[in-house]
Amino acid sequence: MSLTGAMTALVTPIKNNRIDEETYVALIRRQIRHGIDVVVPVGTTGESATLTHEEHRRCIEIAVETCRGTTVKVMAGAGSNATHESVDLARFAQKAGADGILCVTPYYNKPTQEGLFAHYSEIAKAVDIPVTLYNVPGRTGVDLQPQTVARLHEAFPHITSIKEASGSLERCVELAHRAPKLGIISGDDAINYPILANGGVGVISVTSNLLPGHIAQIVHKTAAGEYEEARAINTALFPLNKALFVESNPIPIKAALYMVGVIPTLEYRLPLVRPTEATIALLKEVLKLYDIPGAEA
Repeated sequence: MSLTGAMTALVTPIKNNRIDEETYVALIRRQIRHGIDVVVPVGTTGESATLTHEEHRRCIEIAVETCRGTTVKVMAGAGSNATHESVDLARFAQKAGADGILCVTPYYNKPTQEGLFAHYSEIAKAVDIPVTLYNVPGRTGVDLQPQTVARLHEAFPHITSIKEASGSLERCVELAHRAPKLGIISGDDAINYPILANGGVGVISVTSNLLPGHIAQIVHKTAAGEYEEARAINTALFPLNKALFVESNPIPIKAALYMVGVIPTLEYRLPLVRPTEATIALLKEVLKLYDIPGAEA
């Protein structure tokens, strides 16, 4: 069963260079309270590239444990630039009880399309739960082409969807043409509504770390045919969506969460560092535009 709806690419709170498990649980519970359908632990927003494998697995376990007994699903990050590592993480996620996995394209080594097909084939062979491909060429240096996506979907029906973060609406239209039954998920908050209105099955949002209710409304209202209401919310979020990407994600979103009191510490894993003073000033101004629920709200 494909995972769809309003989904949050969770940040990973860090305290004294260790995962702040108490805060992580609180973050997930906040998402549940505000109507998010799926949480996505240890995607790239969760600084997965700099977590140890033990930390990565623990984040998946916490998400599964916290969502147990609720209607909220878990799509666990299982991406790596080494196929064997992705396979191991995918198997762990399935065993831990995740409802699906999200696999970013291998970064740095820039595989060919045939290499990408082989990479995802090995992951798909290793698990039975839904697999969501993740294409973000601006961050990985490789572009998962629509013909390769369609080939993977045809070969492995449990590759049910793709998180498309190329920023191209034309790409989303081409994907829908080449693989009509594949679910297209927005990976770019600025164009969440246009992708949904074109038949997208959901969003994996960074902004929903701050405003889960707003992102849930965009998704749910579009699904209900309330297009103007959904478009208005997406438009109102534009200043925030842009501000959260003025530096490398997740630098701004973690800073914003800290500034509004949702996370108690502001730490990153090197080589990520704290935002510049200019970014902090921008975030302060933009955050004034929104009523952001606190940690306990």
